[in-house]
Parts: sequence; structure tokens; C-alpha cells
Amino acid sequence: MPNDKTKSDLEKDSSKTDPTSAKPGILGPVSRRSFLSTFGAAGLVATTQPLLAAAQGSSLDDAPAAPEGTVPLTLRVNGTDHKLNLDPRTTLLDCLRENLALPGTKKGCDHGQCGACTVHIDGRRVNSCLSFAVMHQGQEITTIEGLGTPEHLHPMQAAFVEHDGYQCGYCTSGQIMSAVALLKENCGPSDEDVQHGMYGNICRCGAYPNIIAAVQQVRRQA
Repeated sequence: MPNDKTKSDLEKDSSKTDPTSAKPGILGPVSRRSFLSTFGAAGLVATTQPLLAAAQGSSLDDAPAAPEGTVPLTLRVNGTDHKLNLDPRTTLLDCLRENLALPGTKKGCDHGQCGACTVHIDGRRVNSCLSFAVMHQGQEITTIEGLGTPEHLHPMQAAFVEHDGYQCGYCTSGQIMSAVALLKENCGPSDEDVQHGMYGNICRCGAYPNIIAAVQQVRRQA
């Protein structure tokens, strides 16, 4: 019949569409299984090489790089050294509260006008909102948390409790830190002298007479 094809003709037609019988000059004769195996192995190598390179490039001895825009420093706070990487614009107040979890130092005005953020730097009282943390490496920083504990109150803390030298309590830590520093400063004996010495600490509740009484009691005992 005109449409009948010989066995040789059928084999030639099938070779045109069979991917396993490509021309020897291009891929060479490959089977479907070998083609898939080769493709899968190549994909595995491509995805594994970056992982191996990352593993070889890392080591337990490698120190983590400091985040971009930060500087390394060590701050000694309440007798403990803390290694930090900080934005150089970080205030000492924000560092204490946010990085070292010492919230006893309060953020009031954030402009150095209320005294709620008062801490000691080498025994001297400082508004921590006006000072950059990076300025105090190598210095001794003391906060209200380092002044005393509930079991062993500093005499000034005990006097504030005895004379009810606080109401809302927000300014109290700054008041106490200033009062303790005042004990070492050149301050006259009168209540007016103490009032002048504590001028930088604002109590919005108006507990000034009680605060002065507490300070005077400790000064007499000293």
C-alpha cells in the first residue's frame, strides 16, 4: 500500500522526536535516566557549594562584626564592666535604660532641666541626658541601682523614706543622686543652702520641704 512504511522508515521517524537519540555531535546518545541523573547532580552541586563556602568561612573563633555605624566601648556601671557597640550619638541616659536595662535613671525633660536623669560620674553628679555614653569609657558610673538595695538602703534613701521625700516618685532617683553628691560638695549649713544646692532637681509634686529635711538629717549624721 502507498502509506505502508518499512521498519527502517519507522525507526528514522522516531529518532526525530526521541530526546535520547540526539546527534552524536551535540550531546551524544544519552538515556532519559542518565540525563535526569546528570541534571539533578548539577543542581545539588550548585546549591551546596555556597553553603560549604559559608561554613568554611565561619569559625567559632571569629568575633561578630560590630553593626555598621557603631563603635565598641566598655562602660563600668555600678562596679560591673559592660562591653557594648553603640551609635556614638547615644546618650548615657538612653544607654543605661535601653542597652543596660537600668530604668531607675528616669527620662524627664531630656534637656537637662529637671534632674530626673542624674547619675554619678567618678562621684560627680551629671545629667545623663546631656552626656554621650562614649565620653565615659574608663570612668566609674553609678546609678540609683548601685547606691543601695531594699535590704541595705543608703542613708539618703532611708531618710527620703522616713521624711516622705517623694510623692509620685518619678524624680526621686535623681533627687537622691544629687543629694548624695551634695554631701561631698561645698554647701552651707542652712535649709536655703541645701535648696540652692538642689536647684537643678525639680519635683512637680512639690515635696521640697520633705526633701530638704531628708538631706539635712543625713548631713547632721555625717
